[in-house]
Amino acid sequence: MRQFSGLIFFIFSSLCATAQIAWQNVDSLFGPLPASVHVFKSTSLLDGKPNIAYYLEADLEDRGLYFTVDTAKNRRLTPDQFYRKGYDSLTFYEGFKFPLLVVNSTFFSFASNQNLNAVIKEGKLVSYNVHTLNGKGKDTLTYRHPFGSALGISGRRKADIAWLYTDSSARYPLASQWPIPPVRDSIEKPDWVYLAQKTSVPQHLGFEKWKMHTAVGGGPVLLQKGEIRISNNEELKFAGKAIEDKHPRTAMGYTRDHKLIILVIEGRHPGTAEGASLAQEAQLLKDIGCLEALNLDGGGSSCMLVNGKETIRVSDITGQRPVPAVFIILSKGP
Repeated sequence: MRQFSGLIFFIFSSLCATAQIAWQNVDSLFGPLPASVHVFKSTSLLDGKPNIAYYLEADLEDRGLYFTVDTAKNRRLTPDQFYRKGYDSLTFYEGFKFPLLVVNSTFFSFASNQNLNAVIKEGKLVSYNVHTLNGKGKDTLTYRHPFGSALGISGRRKADIAWLYTDSSARYPLASQWPIPPVRDSIEKPDWVYLAQKTSVPQHLGFEKWKMHTAVGGGPVLLQKGEIRISNNEELKFAGKAIEDKHPRTAMGYTRDHKLIILVIEGRHPGTAEGASLAQEAQLLKDIGCLEALNLDGGGSSCMLVNGKETIRVSDITGQRPVPAVFIILSKGP
């Protein structure tokens, strides 16, 4: 009986290990596409619940692609408006005249339209991480200082995910390759020297200048070294059990063979697409083959356009939500 039970457990474990989401190539729905770009769709059940998800794979080493961002100063635009802005002007960069992909990216303030995460455009910091969170209730006189994460692409087309300290007085953000616990104190606006002294990062790891050509921030990080390691406790993005809630999701990652992955998961459509938790999102990205991956703003903001066509159905009843920043892939053409 003991041997039989062990056999049953082995078979069950094996089935669970191979029960990955099935993806179908849907390039023909969004063409024409460059040979280095592919779009995949899944309608496989996600832990027994209805699911619709898409991801785009782009070769970082393809010189026919240009990876950039666009922002809307002191206002917000829908992804479609960003797409039309780029397509109508045809002046993004010489030779790159087609916005192949537009996807939402950073978290933001509805009140001020301000990005709450770092954004790097053409090697220049144009938005900064918010490093101070106010305490609540009896802790109103205390502050927490997290280090937000971002995905960057260097001038040599190498992707990286890191935890950043950003400052408008510095040309480059300072980056750690390891998640940093937030500093808690009664100082509203601490400087870098103070925070560096307070962090528990081993000195031999430290922070280094992060010289990226393009980057968008979000959080938390979902994958590190190919394994699920969600850094929400360090980044303080979601409180309590909110990381277990299912919502529409947007995420980015990259593979060992230099493929950039942009994932969107439809949600808030009961019976059709119910969304994903952070853990489910991380598992999808791991199964796709990402080495590192980062969660971006989700919910009603989640929207990915390929050649101007929507992938997932957005969750806001009014349509695409205006956002202050998008990640863009430009193409010279198919």
